[in-house]
Amino acid sequence: MNQNNTLISALEVRIDELEAKIAFQDDVIEQLNTEIAIHQENISQLKDQLHLIIDKVKSLNVSQIARQEDEAPPPHY
Repeated sequence: MNQNNTLISALEVRIDELEAKIAFQDDVIEQLNTEIAIHQENISQLKDQLHLIIDKVKSLNVSQIARQEDEAPPPHY
């Protein structure tokens, strides 16, 4: 009977350890989900900003951009 009690105690300890690991993993998964949501929002905002920049560059008139020959030479010349 003592051997059964020892076995049951060992199994209870293992179950407790597994439950603790699962609780820890659940917490980490929740933290990661929160971080992913934040990063997704940041990516979305950056995409919107990039599209605005692209549209602005596309809307520039060619006359607003100086020709290469009109540019002053770099200071080291």
